[in-house]
Amino acid sequence: QITTVSGNEFLLQSDIDFLILDWFHAIKNAIDRLPKERGCTSRNLEFKLRRSSSIELLNSLDTESKEPKPEHRKSLIFRLNYSASDTNDRNRVKSRLKKFISRRPSLKTLQEKGLIKDQIFGSHLHLVCEHEKSTVPQFVRLCIKAVEKRGLDVDGIYRVSGNLATIQKLRFVVNQEEKLNLDDSQWEDIHVVTGALKMFFRELPEPLFPYCFFEQFVEAIKIQDNTTRIKSIRNLVKKLPRPNYDTMKILFEHLKKIAAKESVNLMSTQSLGIVFGPTLLRPEKETGNMAVHMLYQNQIVELMLSEYSKIFGSEED
Repeated sequence: QITTVSGNEFLLQSDIDFLILDWFHAIKNAIDRLPKERGCTSRNLEFKLRRSSSIELLNSLDTESKEPKPEHRKSLIFRLNYSASDTNDRNRVKSRLKKFISRRPSLKTLQEKGLIKDQIFGSHLHLVCEHEKSTVPQFVRLCIKAVEKRGLDVDGIYRVSGNLATIQKLRFVVNQEEKLNLDDSQWEDIHVVTGALKMFFRELPEPLFPYCFFEQFVEAIKIQDNTTRIKSIRNLVKKLPRPNYDTMKILFEHLKKIAAKESVNLMSTQSLGIVFGPTLLRPEKETGNMAVHMLYQNQIVELMLSEYSKIFGSEED
């Protein structure tokens, strides 16, 4: 950070040490060449090179002095607090860290001893299911049960945001504790429960609709003939991994119940498509077609809700 005599402030940062040194010398030389009437008011000028590779220039001005004094230019103090000893210190710290890491127990060992609990949020869907010995995460089931118990008639359910701090608190509890009671008074706001459920799906490393299926679903929704479009979507859904299929089926069955109460909660299949489209499926790499993709994402969810029985029903159906 550089503060000039006129009061302007600049911040220079870089991760490249030799570039930092070049800046240091360039600024130092520039100050040395300043006319006496501009440079002599500086009483103490100090450079510090931080370990984060950023330069901070502390400029202390002699505001009491009204007349320029040439001897003040000679009193400028430059210090570059960066030396080979710093490099040696860092190397010693790295060496100690390596030894510490090599001696620490493995993640698997800590998990087996119960010292570290597997995370629910941010873990792959199949890993959560494997750990719970199920095909649908228990947290998803609990949220759906809570919403169907006290949220079907709530205006804007899933669209209205809950308190983010409370949602994060619920997220922490889910990741740290074995048992979760969503009937507890601290989760009384149903929008906190719906917000946490949406956050769970957003934080999946790979969305509920796997990346490798994204383009196939987009191509399917583009089909003009409705019967062929539904059949194509159905075939894709049947190809999904078991945890994805079972979780998707129970979620869409739940959202269908939400849409059935549209006259009360004002959440139509279109509204739910807008909410859940980008949450449940997205491309692995975003391109310039984000707006177009979002339209297809919404349409896919909307179609799967409106044609739930045809897509998730048995072959005989």
